[in-house]
Amino acid sequence: MIVHIFQKQRALPIASASVEAAVLFLLKAKKVSCQEIALHFVSKKKIADLHDEYFDDPTATDCISFPIDPAFSLGEVFICPQVAKDYAKEHGLEPYEETTLYLVHGILHLLGYDDIEEKDRRLMKKEEARCLKLLKEKKLLLKKKKLHPID
Repeated sequence: MIVHIFQKQRALPIASASVEAAVLFLLKAKKVSCQEIALHFVSKKKIADLHDEYFDDPTATDCISFPIDPAFSLGEVFICPQVAKDYAKEHGLEPYEETTLYLVHGILHLLGYDDIEEKDRRLMKKEEARCLKLLKEKKLLLKKKKLHPID
């Protein structure tokens, strides 16, 4: 499986290797078989623009998922680390763990989970917690990208 990772934000440096490891583990745990998935880490402006364009809501949000074809490309997930960073700071949480939660949430949407109705929201929250626990146990939360000094 190919995990396409696009880093188009500067708020939170994220190691692509940690993204790939988390995604591959999570999809294997969920018994998902597909050819590829695309993950976009974007700015608040970009996520707000997408939110406005596709959901008529101009506010920044945590993540947006676009399912494509489960047999080939599972879909695309757009994640805003700045939203995670802001939320984590406000609630005394760790921003990489919060961003991992958004990653899980987005992938669950691609797998058909929904959070519009209360019953569905409870099911999704339960599955998010289970997936996040698995990722923590395997030490697969997203990690900081190591910045190398210029020689």
